[in-house]
Amino acid sequence: MTGAAADVSAQLARAGALLDAGKLGEAAGACLAVLSSEPANPAATHLLGLIRARSGDAAAGEQLIRRSIEFSPHDPSLRLNLATFLRRHGRLADAVRAYRRVLQLDPGQLAAHHGLALSLEGLGRVVEAEAECRTLLAASPQDARGWSALGLILTRRGRLPEAESAYRRALALNPRLGPAQQQLGALLARMDRAQEALEQLARAQSLGMRGFDLSLSRARVLAQLGRLAEAERDYAHAVQLSPRHVQAQLELARLRQTCGDAEFARSLIAAVGQAAEDFELRAKLTALLTRTGHAALAEQLLREELQRAGLQPRLRLLLSQVLREGERLAEAETHALEAAAALPDDAAAVENVVSILLSRGRAQEALAFVRAQRVSQPLSQRWLAWEATAARLLGRDSYREWFDYERLVRSYPLEPPAAFGSMAALNAALIQALAARQRIAVLPLAPSVRNGSQTAHDLVADPEPAIQAVLAACAPALAEYTGALGCDARHPFTARNRASAVIAEAWSVQLGRDGYHVNHYHDHGWISSAYYAAVPEESDDTALRSGWLKFGEPRFAVPDATPELHVRPVAGMLVLFPSYLWHGTNPIHGMQPRIALAFDAVPPAVS
Repeated sequence: MTGAAADVSAQLARAGALLDAGKLGEAAGACLAVLSSEPANPAATHLLGLIRARSGDAAAGEQLIRRSIEFSPHDPSLRLNLATFLRRHGRLADAVRAYRRVLQLDPGQLAAHHGLALSLEGLGRVVEAEAECRTLLAASPQDARGWSALGLILTRRGRLPEAESAYRRALALNPRLGPAQQQLGALLARMDRAQEALEQLARAQSLGMRGFDLSLSRARVLAQLGRLAEAERDYAHAVQLSPRHVQAQLELARLRQTCGDAEFARSLIAAVGQAAEDFELRAKLTALLTRTGHAALAEQLLREELQRAGLQPRLRLLLSQVLREGERLAEAETHALEAAAALPDDAAAVENVVSILLSRGRAQEALAFVRAQRVSQPLSQRWLAWEATAARLLGRDSYREWFDYERLVRSYPLEPPAAFGSMAALNAALIQALAARQRIAVLPLAPSVRNGSQTAHDLVADPEPAIQAVLAACAPALAEYTGALGCDARHPFTARNRASAVIAEAWSVQLGRDGYHVNHYHDHGWISSAYYAAVPEESDDTALRSGWLKFGEPRFAVPDATPELHVRPVAGMLVLFPSYLWHGTNPIHGMQPRIALAFDAVPPAVS
């Protein structure tokens, strides 16, 4: 090595050490000294890019990193840093392409497999992500970070016991791996093992883990444990760190509402005020206020923003929805039509117009909107529900074909699995298991539930034996139901009945005093259900019909579209019906709860 080359090498080593030490200005100076004599030096250009990025100038950092690759296009380490930069800045699709290019140059680059797996997971491509993790771990089974990434991916796939095993394998290899400690804590919370979760999160904190994810996980666990004041503190800290995180804001508002705080939505209101352009945040605030009896405040906030920002179509949509809830239909229609005209592909905007038109008895106009949507979304249960409603008002035969209650709504008494002597014993175990999973404090407002609680996680993946036993007991009834339906290509429901049905998602709802479901459909289902674990005695009153399931009545009042079928809930009974059928419940009046487990089933995926 010549003297000049040795000097450059020393300067680069010094720059790297200064970067690692966080002395960014001095590190940049060392790189610039090299570049003054060697402007095309890839290592100095690359290091300077990393320094600029860490200093907060992401655009300049990326430009320099990409320039270094132009100087040395076959160096996989330079491309690896670019891929990691892209992933950390949320540009996951770009990161995937960059990681794949690294692996083309160096198939054994384990860090690239790791980063690629995380990027794919972030994009929701979890099957590919798991495959990358498995490739990494096959080559390096002692890679703790690889096991941690696998735990994250398995959690996303709903395979919670396997995810726990992966995290514990990671921590056995490296007990000081803080992210794995934290993610395991969040997983245990999701598995309703709150005390274990809190202890696990404390270990993560002891390793220096801080920030939004930890605060949110702690808040959820503390709420599960009933330590509501502490939970509120951690929720408040979480939304301070990430004020535009919708779920955290909703959970904080729900917790404060549960605790009787009259200004329960104040944090969400403040966040919307600071991010007026965030439509999702504003939409959630509007829905929250409307559903909790504060529609006047929701309207006031929207009108103030419309005055400030002008007649933006998304704001007009939200205002129309608030007015629609208050049955101020003429004014709601004006805003709804303008919003839908500006947002023709927005399902919520079109549905809002359809709902208003049907409530005003203008079914033919509504039908034109619905059929345009069905062309692009033929399997959407939403548009089937609305088209049937329009057909009902117009007196068309298709309504009776699609809402054929005698044929399509069936009830089945379930048989207990061998591990349980009776359905009463299984229901008792199920009720006990669900009690820990229905804590109202940690839930956002469920769209259809009023005065009740709904489980926060998909019960299909829940390892609790009683939950799995009930789902298993439902399988023969589901098979009998699909077997009796037949397949008619002209019918929007039975046309999809070409094999069996697979339970895609399950949840549980407990309704208390004055609790009920508003009328709704399940847009992502095919077959929907209600299984009753506990039913109040008042439901036996055939005149009062407390807690009874009702079919045929739309979400909002439509002329002459009242319920056409009521089903009395019975403990141990499963009811199956098409997901597009409008369904809700009559309120419960007494103190005894109504506890149900529900699921949506879909046709099996075609491979």
